[in-house]
Amino acid sequence: MTTRIDRLIVVVPARNEESRLPRCLAALADAVRAVEDEFGADAPAISVVVVLDRCTDGSAEVVARWPQFRALECSAGSVGSARREGVAHLVSDAAAAHTWVATTDADSAVPRRWLAVQLALAEAGTELVLGTVLPDDELPVLERARWHGSHTLVDGHPHVHGANLGVRADRYLQADGFSNVDSDEDVLLVAALRALDTRECRTALIPVLTSGRLDGRVPGGFGGYLVGQAATH
Repeated sequence: MTTRIDRLIVVVPARNEESRLPRCLAALADAVRAVEDEFGADAPAISVVVVLDRCTDGSAEVVARWPQFRALECSAGSVGSARREGVAHLVSDAAAAHTWVATTDADSAVPRRWLAVQLALAEAGTELVLGTVLPDDELPVLERARWHGSHTLVDGHPHVHGANLGVRADRYLQADGFSNVDSDEDVLLVAALRALDTRECRTALIPVLTSGRLDGRVPGGFGGYLVGQAATH
């Protein structure tokens, strides 16, 4: 079964990420260019929205330096709500079967072919793409070595990361989207999608570099996980 994807949207929640957003947006701009280069006239329309969730720093000014991307200010107060608002801002129910939703985080940097690989998988009939993440150099060397020692990042991996996730919009809507929660919105969405027998691909082809900071914005998120890992050694 093949599916024509006419629109590709990217949602990036951000709360006071002024210092990390430039890396994120530069990487996304490169990923958009890769789709245009690889797919040419067949490339879908691509929209990127950065959801500025209760930001009190200069994050909005950073996004403004990338005029091809949109900024959406909200007061959601949780990463799940911010992702949900970002998708709702861009997804049309009528076109959902031909729209692909990709999500990442403001403290992350996607690889150049991040969108191109998801698009190819989506048009081949995949409805859910689960990618991997790699902590960057903010994670101290010892903790980073421990992390790599306990993670085998291969195709078929068991991980779920909101920083590296893609889903066809009609399936997303059938699963009722991201929940309004402070953490695990990605895990909850994937559980709902699996209950619908969604066709998924767990790939290691497109790892996303993400912040290795130990003071993450979300206690239950990746930073919280790294803190817990460090505390067990």
